[in-house]
Amino acid sequence: MNNSVYILEDRAILYISGEDAKNFLQNLISNDINKVTDNLSCFASLLTPQGKFLYEFIIVKHKQGYFIDCEKSQAKSLFEQLNTYKIRSKVEILNLSNEFVVACFEYQKYLTLKGASDNLGFTLNYREDPILLDPRNKNLGARLIINLEKLYLSLKKLDLKDSKIENYYIQSHKLGIVPKNLNNLKNKLFGIECNYEELNGIDFKKGCYVGQENTARIKLKDKLSKRLFPIKIINGELIEDESIYSNNVEIGKVLINKDYPFAIIKYLDKNFNIDQTFKCKNGSLKIFKPVWLKI
Repeated sequence: MNNSVYILEDRAILYISGEDAKNFLQNLISNDINKVTDNLSCFASLLTPQGKFLYEFIIVKHKQGYFIDCEKSQAKSLFEQLNTYKIRSKVEILNLSNEFVVACFEYQKYLTLKGASDNLGFTLNYREDPILLDPRNKNLGARLIINLEKLYLSLKKLDLKDSKIENYYIQSHKLGIVPKNLNNLKNKLFGIECNYEELNGIDFKKGCYVGQENTARIKLKDKLSKRLFPIKIINGELIEDESIYSNNVEIGKVLINKDYPFAIIKYLDKNFNIDQTFKCKNGSLKIFKPVWLKI
């Protein structure tokens, strides 16, 4: 069994609590906060009023409030954005990034824990700290959110060995799930184009939230013609926001160009053939369809 653990130093933890915390989040996020309990966490996003991507995160119930597990590069602006929506709501928003850390370990190891369940997002308490099966895809493994002071003692008790974070990034990219550099996506595509429906990040049955109208319209009118795909550089280099061509016809744009690249692709275009090699100005690339993406 693989006992590797990845300390995600590029993740941050916000904490939202208070009398109105639940309703506050329900009116903002793309998923249904009512799903989140002591034993279930969820993946969600915060969009622009037009439905464009701004932030994504995992929400975990903790004590009387909610952990928001987000990318560290987005934490400061997410914290500020949430506070702009606060107005008269009785909520407290804290940035606990200097106190808490996220550690990920393998799915098979998670299943050996007492009380573990195979359900995506299932959450159990380990010495008062939440361990959850990633609500997006079980192959991303489990996440432990823990106070930094307790981290290494808990890893020892769980018999987990610190491993290179790059291995986690590689696995996430292979799965077709963006591991980092999310700011490259801001305002450049609709949330639904990020495959959030397939990653359990959108609830179409909940009430209104920021960006809900356009998200629902794209879904109901079958207007989803572009999606985010993982890409691999074949040769040359890629430039952020440059066009991707098939037979001299633009079929997409590079959004994340370094390390673990992604592109927005017009996957319904007649010129798109996922098996071919695509061209950019200074390089070429391949596009990969995640196995969970049914198109």
